[in-house]
Amino acid sequence: MAERLLIRALKGGQDTKIVTLNGKKMTKMPSALEKLPGLRTLNLQNNQIPKVCPELSTLTQLTALNLGNNLLEEVPEEMKYLTSLKKLHLFGNRIGRFASGACDGLQNLTLLNLNNNRLTWLPEEISRLKSLKYMSINHNQLASLPEELCLLENLSELQLNYNKLVCIPEEIKLLKKLHKLLLVRNNIEAFPPGLCHLTKLRILDVAGNNIQVFPPKFQNLKLRELYCEENPLLLMTPIVTIQQEDIWSLQEIASRFVMNQLTEENSLVTQAIELYPQIRSIISRGKKCTICGKFFLTVWLECVQFAPPSKNCKISRNLQLIPLQVFVCSYRCFTQRGDNLFGIV
Repeated sequence: MAERLLIRALKGGQDTKIVTLNGKKMTKMPSALEKLPGLRTLNLQNNQIPKVCPELSTLTQLTALNLGNNLLEEVPEEMKYLTSLKKLHLFGNRIGRFASGACDGLQNLTLLNLNNNRLTWLPEEISRLKSLKYMSINHNQLASLPEELCLLENLSELQLNYNKLVCIPEEIKLLKKLHKLLLVRNNIEAFPPGLCHLTKLRILDVAGNNIQVFPPKFQNLKLRELYCEENPLLLMTPIVTIQQEDIWSLQEIASRFVMNQLTEENSLVTQAIELYPQIRSIISRGKKCTICGKFFLTVWLECVQFAPPSKNCKISRNLQLIPLQVFVCSYRCFTQRGDNLFGIV
């Protein structure tokens, strides 16, 4: 069957634009593909191909290549010759590495799917994929990300679910166009402050990590969707902070947003909470700050223990004991005086 389909494609010669040979139990790529220089789409999904044929490099007009669910062990070097390629699907293989130079010619690639492989690292050369908008590397074994990944300035969606990541590089702030970031089921304990510079970010999923604290200014992100279930959001070990925003809990951030949106008569929020009695119960405990006029749920100082300053901490001689309300209003708006005397628990 595969042979007949290929013969039919070869008869079309340069006019053949699409070849689909999915699920044909093929154990190698047909070398006759070099006779189809005008090919734009090549689908070889669900076969048993362990490596690509050298003739693949002749398909310089190819824009979409699907080699998903095969037996490839690397992103092959031949990819660098596919200078017109825009979509590359390599999911469901055994890929554990990038061949040297594989990224060199993929200047027009906009989508890269490497889900369900065996990658433990990404090469620095990943930064050469300048046009990349969508990258998906779910279900691999990545323990870290190269800083060079953050040079992909056109990246809009980044999926890294089910890996072994323990941190995200501070350079993520360079991904100015990032709209969707998925990090489900990793080992991430904290976000870098740079995450809060992603002004285009609208969807963030960090469910199933080890996150306890959100970075300063996290609440300034304009997220539409935030998923954070199965994280140890109750802080169990002491940290030191000089800013109140360093220790806002997810519940506090979400509750303040909902309560303040209700005061602005946001119809979408009003309709949404009608479906969730537990949310109505939580925000019913909310209070309004008499100073700044905004709503809050918990009193921040309930999470604070006063501790002596460290030996390296220099305190101004002019610092005077003043009433507590000067330091904090019910919305937890701190002044800059004396904040470094607090140890947060």
